[in-house]
Amino acid sequence: MSILTFTFQILTICGCWPPNSWTSGYKRIIYNVYTVCIVLLTSTFMLSQLMDIILNVNNTDDFAENFYVTLAMIVSCCKMFSLLRNRSNIAMLIDILIKKPCKPVELDEIEIRQKFDRLVQTNTLFYATLVELTCAFAIVTSLFKDYRKARLPFRTWLPFNYSSPILFQIVYMHQSISLTIGSVLQIACDSLICGLLLHICSQIEIIECHMRKIVNKSHFLRECVLQHICISKFALMVNEKFKFIITVQFIASMLVVCFNLHQLTRMNINAKYIQIILYMCCMLTQISFYCWYGNEVKLKSQQLASNMFQMEWLVLDHNVQKSLLIIMTRSIIPIEFTSAYVISMNLESFVGLLKTSYSAFNILKQI
Repeated sequence: MSILTFTFQILTICGCWPPNSWTSGYKRIIYNVYTVCIVLLTSTFMLSQLMDIILNVNNTDDFAENFYVTLAMIVSCCKMFSLLRNRSNIAMLIDILIKKPCKPVELDEIEIRQKFDRLVQTNTLFYATLVELTCAFAIVTSLFKDYRKARLPFRTWLPFNYSSPILFQIVYMHQSISLTIGSVLQIACDSLICGLLLHICSQIEIIECHMRKIVNKSHFLRECVLQHICISKFALMVNEKFKFIITVQFIASMLVVCFNLHQLTRMNINAKYIQIILYMCCMLTQISFYCWYGNEVKLKSQQLASNMFQMEWLVLDHNVQKSLLIIMTRSIIPIEFTSAYVISMNLESFVGLLKTSYSAFNILKQI
């Protein structure tokens, strides 16, 4: 059974996952060249903006003008390199989910997995629509506002003079395409991580489904124990492989909310104002997905022990009860995702991030 198919299609588009059907050598070479082009586009755009901040910016207004875009591109590049570095690890994680003991066998178990897979696809579609609408709004408004005046959509530092019409059009296209690619990279990485979190939740529900069948099918007990051990290790692996991205995302979200609030208080309502509002909505949606589904994983893993009491455990023999007790003891410590081993991915962290951003904004405003 294939899972996260829509997410992997997005990963393929942004050059981070070669199509499974492309098995021949020359097709792999073509895709690797495509990946290199994606890396060069996003990296050069990010570096040109970063160099502008280092070399050209000399006041707070210039710094705040494109800081949120620069930060977004830095995060996109971090996510891209993380996805490329973890290709084999991602394949291994998916392999765990589609093989025993995690593979659903009976109809009700398959329905549970399909329910969560549909939820992943719905969330990804919603998030992708919001991000790409924001990206399209920025590009379209720039075409009407900046392109006619021979201005680039974003501040940048380049080692050459781009005042000639041909060079200006090339640089303009480079910025527009790189921004779009960066937005797709954000969608791909975020939907992958949130998809894996949701499939951990689906595995816990499948374990509960197995538990209810132990009375009539005692051989399910061994599968429950193996599956619970497997999913605990799986969650630890996901947290380990993506801890850097989660940490970068938390820091970036806090900085973006703080600086964008500062920008909004000093601007009139215009196209730039709407663009920043849309960008903040994307960023808050992004970090809320991480925190919400991290919180769901924690709650479901905590509820596993209490849900065991809903089954007819009194009629089970002593050995089966002892095995259930082992699972209950293990589930006392919930599965919890953390950022840099310090900040937990839950709703309290989301509220804390907003409070910290607002406090930093008040300090910046006073200064």
